[in-house]
Amino acid sequence: MTKHGNHKTSVSALMGSAVVDAKGGTFGHVREFAVAPSVDAAHVHGIVIKLASAKRGDRHTLIPVTHLQLTPGGAMQLRETARPAPLPEDDSYLLLERDLLDQQIIDVHGHKVVRVNDVDLVWENWEEGPRENGLALSLRIAEVEVGMRGAVRRLLKGLPKDPVHRISSRFGASCIPWDFVDLIDRDPARRVRLKIEQDRLSKMHPSDIADILEELAPAERHALFISLDEEVAAEALEEVKPKMQQSLIESLDSEQIAGIVEEMDPGAAADLLSELPDERSEAILEEMDPEERQDVEDLLEFSGNSAAGRMTTEYVALPSTATVGQAITALRDFEGDIETITDIYLLDEEERITALIPLVQLVLAKAETPLTTLPQGHIVTCNVDANGRKVAELFDKYNLRSLPVVDHDHKLVGVVHAEQVIALLRATH
Repeated sequence: MTKHGNHKTSVSALMGSAVVDAKGGTFGHVREFAVAPSVDAAHVHGIVIKLASAKRGDRHTLIPVTHLQLTPGGAMQLRETARPAPLPEDDSYLLLERDLLDQQIIDVHGHKVVRVNDVDLVWENWEEGPRENGLALSLRIAEVEVGMRGAVRRLLKGLPKDPVHRISSRFGASCIPWDFVDLIDRDPARRVRLKIEQDRLSKMHPSDIADILEELAPAERHALFISLDEEVAAEALEEVKPKMQQSLIESLDSEQIAGIVEEMDPGAAADLLSELPDERSEAILEEMDPEERQDVEDLLEFSGNSAAGRMTTEYVALPSTATVGQAITALRDFEGDIETITDIYLLDEEERITALIPLVQLVLAKAETPLTTLPQGHIVTCNVDANGRKVAELFDKYNLRSLPVVDHDHKLVGVVHAEQVIALLRATH
């Protein structure tokens, strides 16, 4: 009776295993597992073997998995139609042991950095006996082992499989499904082959990306950061510590940094540039679009510990005569981080605050309703020169979510959000 289905194995279990020819003689031994990410990142394309007849200096041989079959005992055997070929000398393949084992990877599901100890594989469409279903044999990458079980397997590599399985099974599994893994490659020459999946990273909270960046070694950190698009990179850069910010951008040219800085909150961008040498800061500003550059330059004039040094110039302010419909249009057109907006400020002709309208009040109001007729919040402001301690005290005393900053003529010039206060408190403790 023919048995068929799937059969579990691993990189450590197969490494060094014999591959036999169609007549049962030893053809070679397993040295690597080649994956072609651009074609199929979920399966091993071919087994890399060292020929039994190989001489010193001979190149290894690549056998596509579809050219193999498994014997009743589970050994890998060349099919009669197999056509082994030398392993290409270029870096067109991801090699699991060379490029993955012992490497740091991002667990995009768990939002953390881990180290790979082993890779679990599954033989698919495996049959014991003559092939009857017409499906080609395949070797799927199931998950990566990041715990002790995988480490023990590798330590005992080369010993009989049954004892290794018994010993390693004593340790609990700590695995990450292959679908939840993103690879980091420090070698720019292989960037395309190991490109980070942007759709997954862009769904992470910027703080999680920042944590991951801080866990990585410098080379991997740089590889990950330059793979991010400008908006995601800007959000992550705002979350890391100043020293880390400088480390991340030091190898980028001024044009690259300018593209990222333009996506940052103006206050955060000013904080970043203020920590750089004047020559470097000026070069970055020169590459920025005029409007964004002006916002940042204005903020650079203030002390970093003052309210002005902590504020952002991205807020929603309207004339005192504005309606609910105009407020909604302004929110739709707002180009900053809309999640930070909690209130709309009404200003007189001198740009002084006359009213503060909580955003929630717009929900049930009709478009033609004047904003001044809606329930208003208490106006609490601080001067541009107020120090960080004073700002924190105001947030605590009035339970604020945002604090408008006014100049000496009481004109609105910016807003401090709660997240800036939290960052200030963290930096001082």
